[in-house]
Amino acid sequence: MLSVEPSLDLAIIGNCSCAALIDKAARIVWWCLPRFDGDPVFHSLLGTRGEEGDGSFAIELPGTVRCEQQYIENTAVVRTRLYDEAGNAIEITDFAPRFERAGRMFRPTAIVRRVRPISGHPRIRVRCRPRMAHGERVPDITFGSNHIRYVGNGTTVRMTTNASVTYVRNETPFFLDGPMSFHLGPDESLTDHPEKLCREFEEETIRYWKLWTRRLGLPLEYQQAVIRAAITLKLCTYEETGAIIAAATTSIPEAAGTERNWDYRYCWLRDAFFVVRALNSLSEMETMENYLRYLNNIALVTDGEHVQPLYGIGLEAKLEEKIVDLPGYRGMGPVRVGNQAYEHFQHDVYGNIVLGASQAFFDRRLLHQPGIDDFERLEKIGEQAYRMHDQPDAGMWELRTRARIHTSSSLMCWAACDRLAKIAKNFGLDQRETFWRERADRIHAVICEKGWSEKVGAFVESFGGNDLDAGLLLMAEVGFLPANDPRFVKTVDKIGETLRKGNHLFRYHAPDDFGAPENAFNICTFWYIDALARMGRKEEAREIYETMLSCRNHVGLLSEDTTPSTGELWGNFPQTYSMVGIINGAMRLSANWGSAV
Repeated sequence: MLSVEPSLDLAIIGNCSCAALIDKAARIVWWCLPRFDGDPVFHSLLGTRGEEGDGSFAIELPGTVRCEQQYIENTAVVRTRLYDEAGNAIEITDFAPRFERAGRMFRPTAIVRRVRPISGHPRIRVRCRPRMAHGERVPDITFGSNHIRYVGNGTTVRMTTNASVTYVRNETPFFLDGPMSFHLGPDESLTDHPEKLCREFEEETIRYWKLWTRRLGLPLEYQQAVIRAAITLKLCTYEETGAIIAAATTSIPEAAGTERNWDYRYCWLRDAFFVVRALNSLSEMETMENYLRYLNNIALVTDGEHVQPLYGIGLEAKLEEKIVDLPGYRGMGPVRVGNQAYEHFQHDVYGNIVLGASQAFFDRRLLHQPGIDDFERLEKIGEQAYRMHDQPDAGMWELRTRARIHTSSSLMCWAACDRLAKIAKNFGLDQRETFWRERADRIHAVICEKGWSEKVGAFVESFGGNDLDAGLLLMAEVGFLPANDPRFVKTVDKIGETLRKGNHLFRYHAPDDFGAPENAFNICTFWYIDALARMGRKEEAREIYETMLSCRNHVGLLSEDTTPSTGELWGNFPQTYSMVGIINGAMRLSANWGSAV
């Protein structure tokens, strides 16, 4: 059997209720229940406490010597082909059902696997080994004529199939003489024959994604990369509440052998803003509308007081961090559940909230237009932004053991006040416009005075400091300075001199709580690309952008970090920040449609 070492050569499937990761050999190695941040019933990506194969779902062709994997074009449906030496081959199709039914979106917490022979007379072996309680609990198994139930730790997963239940339970190899389907989901009986129903689910899910993709406003160039990024961002949304997760995984280390292992299965308001903005640029407005519901709830709960940088996808505020007993990715622990960052003060969050909501006040396409009451609720966030703009915090890079007045945090506080002034103007609220414009101007002056270092010849990462960080590249993107402002140009050049390694950018260079960073941070490279393009250095920006595209895995996905010397991906996966960068870079660098048609 072909051996596949754990890597981030993974494809993601999902339906905005759940998501699963599938390796090149068609093994499901990650699937959490009952939602993104739940217990990973398939967790072999992070190792196992038991035998090899525990915590995964494999459909094997014994003697496999070659694998091929790709998405069906413009969909979130994955097809993997396995070949053996004798010329036998099978095709496995994986997806999570998503389509309109009875006037609403059908998106069960379920995944479907369909397998068919494509050459020869293949024998297959099905090994479905969910484990509960982060691998600690082997489930009890009950079964019927066409289903198997895996029960444990308060969770029941039902597999319904037209394959032999006996062969599946005993992991017995058998001839695949026709198509077979496996539906894994809630403990409910299917309404029809599993093969018929799963085939219909596949057809409807493919149709949904192709229609969804057709509505995107794409750039002329880099369309395939943009489409894959957009679908991936959509898969990282939890539609029930509107939350957007930072990534589907926990504890994939940022670099080999480090303890930089975090749980990203929550909604960072910073990351979510960038996701919303990227999808808005493609005219995909539904995600913003759903996310605004989530933001409104946060604004109501916090009522003008401290806002955490992240929340659970169900608005949970307390996300206590603990270590669970799994070996970790390639044996590199620890494996964490929860994230201590919920305790942090990260003042850029206020700007990210206002920025994430601001387009809604100007966009007439939305079904639910925000009103004055929504603006007043947002003003409470702005008040907190103004209070915190010159106060120390953990910064956007979530430093755990020190606090400074971070320039990037103050920048986002300025952005909050600036956008509130613009929204007030749109409503014709002259006094409120003046009020917020004066506050924005005050913050602007403070940043220009205290965030600029004559010694360094650039803006610096904290007031009075001497270090650089990539967050300063956002100054032009949020409109704080024009891209041709000499101060911004000098800052970009200094960042390039200090943080760039090859065609990759590090987020900062000074040692942090865990030492000096070892790998480049993908979104920072994309911010650098954007800054260069805004400054007119498009050819240089394009070269770096195409380097980043070459670092994507075999199905077009990126994680959080990249090793500059090898292009190997590290960090949680797929990282929404990184997929946002793909979209923004294409929109910034592509030739316009008028040049081709």
